[in-house]
Amino acid sequence: MSKGMFLRYEKCAKRMKHQLIRNDMNALLIQKVKNADGKASGLSESLDKEKIPFQLISQVNWSEYPYKPDVKFRIAHNSKNILLNYRVEESDIKALCEEDNGKVWEDSCVEFFISFNEDDFYYNIESNCIGKIVVATGVDRYNRVPVPAAVINGIDRWSSLGNLPVENKSGKWELSLVIPVDVFLPSRINTFDGLQAKGNFYKCGDKLKVSHFLSWNPIKNDQPNFHLPQFFGKLVFD
Repeated sequence: MSKGMFLRYEKCAKRMKHQLIRNDMNALLIQKVKNADGKASGLSESLDKEKIPFQLISQVNWSEYPYKPDVKFRIAHNSKNILLNYRVEESDIKALCEEDNGKVWEDSCVEFFISFNEDDFYYNIESNCIGKIVVATGVDRYNRVPVPAAVINGIDRWSSLGNLPVENKSGKWELSLVIPVDVFLPSRINTFDGLQAKGNFYKCGDKLKVSHFLSWNPIKNDQPNFHLPQFFGKLVFD
């Protein structure tokens, strides 16, 4: 096979692979709400009033990590903020990370990855159950670039567990995040109105008593890895 024929074959194979992925892609309409005041502390009640439905984070992608806590989320926007609310019930609740840009994924952690259709460039927004956050950008899991602390400080957060370390607990917890458009400054976004994007939602806990790695959109990879934009679902902002 000539080099030119091989390159054409390779491109065709890639198109077929991505078409298969797209056929397995979840899609979610992110509703615009008018009455939300942009405060994380009252977000759950606001989304109740707006009747924003919950979505499940329930995909067990790796058989060696079968534990599946009860995890759901709901998401909306008010043009200038993404409004995100998680509810979790699990057997081991732990949060030892006490600062932003720490190892929150080792705790009881929920995550939101989003790309505004910029090839593979995406944002990861990860939070433990007491609202400590990691936000970074890049095209894969390596060499992530953290956003400035001033930007992270602009994300309003509320947790039913408060903001102090917890461990040796079990049961339910809830987390709300209000993520301003400024977080996505590299993408030059002024409003979320009418945007189309790709993303995924996750639940993990690398150093809990039982490690687990759940996703909203399925991931077809041999090893646990959330940093795979080709497995993001479709997100459409109202």
